[in-house]
Amino acid sequence: MKQEIKYTPLSELSGGGTEKTKLRIAIQKSGRLYDDSVKLLNECGIELRNVKDRLKTESDTFPMEIFFLRDDDIPQYVEDGVADIGIVGENVLFEKNKKAEIVEKLGFGKCRLSIAIQRSQAYEGVQSLYGKRIATSYPFLVNEFLKKNNITAEIHEISGSVEIAPGIGLADVVVDLVSSGSTLFMNGLKEVETILNSQSVLIKNNKLTKEQEGLLDKLLFRIKAVKKAKRNKYVLMNAPNDKLQNIIALLPGMKSPTVLPLAETGWSSVHSVLSEDEFWEKIEQLKAAGAEGILVVPIEKMVV
Repeated sequence: MKQEIKYTPLSELSGGGTEKTKLRIAIQKSGRLYDDSVKLLNECGIELRNVKDRLKTESDTFPMEIFFLRDDDIPQYVEDGVADIGIVGENVLFEKNKKAEIVEKLGFGKCRLSIAIQRSQAYEGVQSLYGKRIATSYPFLVNEFLKKNNITAEIHEISGSVEIAPGIGLADVVVDLVSSGSTLFMNGLKEVETILNSQSVLIKNNKLTKEQEGLLDKLLFRIKAVKKAKRNKYVLMNAPNDKLQNIIALLPGMKSPTVLPLAETGWSSVHSVLSEDEFWEKIEQLKAAGAEGILVVPIEKMVV
């Protein structure tokens, strides 16, 4: 029987009366995405007030109402228009199978939905799952995976502590979220297959007004500036002028490096931006090319 979902009345969440256009965002009220969601909003200049033990709060620095909800409920609230946008894990969004559009991947809360079996067992591909009892909190995603691979198996839906199921004889296999894999290891399990790689995403419904779309564009502009800053570092270094061109050639920067003369004759100060992906390799090359006194500074925001 399909379980009926009970919603908090919209009037309790957003109140009545005529107000200026706002974005209503749903974020996790507790759990692994809460802290990073609040931190992201703060980094975007959206300060939250009175957040402790509250269902709803507002920002004084951006036209936004923030709803604190169970993560499992966020896709439904966004689909129904109770919230305009939401921050939720892809694993939850796809499991709930709701009509909400992903507008930006946020990069935190990364994990994977994986198949795990007892360490003593052999795994010979997805065909090994045929006829097995599978314990999971993600029955929809597991069923879709089994159908895709033409596998018949028995799914046992469990709301928590999935990893203990094989040990107590409830299941042969588990499908659960994995970050480090330490919980699986402590329960005598090994990860054998990944069903879904997941991270936090910003989602929206299809009922936004033109004004709300404009606010969402402003929010996305800020989010992208914050994300880009985290993926880059600002570097400063001293360079002998006779090696300056070789050093500059190693620094793509946002357009080109900034070069300033030093008080000491024959030397310049070079400023640039390096991507986190190539940071250490570039630093080694810069030192080899003659750069000295290299300083690395974190970037708070990066607008390009």
